[in-house]
Amino acid sequence: MSDPTIEFAKQGHTEKNTKEILLLVYDALKEKNYNPTAQIVGYILSEDPTYITTHNNARNLIRKIDRDDLLIMLVNNYLQK
Repeated sequence: MSDPTIEFAKQGHTEKNTKEILLLVYDALKEKNYNPTAQIVGYILSEDPTYITTHNNARNLIRKIDRDDLLIMLVNNYLQK
């Protein structure tokens, strides 16, 4: 007996808006001398907002992005789909 696969529906921000927000957050982290990639990954995995600096409102900005939507975009982008 197998359980049905749950499907995630993409919703929320457009990919363009998500990318803009992610770039702003990345820049804010870089300005504060953090490793932006590691900090963003930490946030995505844990949903702990303290991975993201409050500098330039980055913490509030990243909270506007749904993590599921972001992961879908990242995987699609990595696979170039």
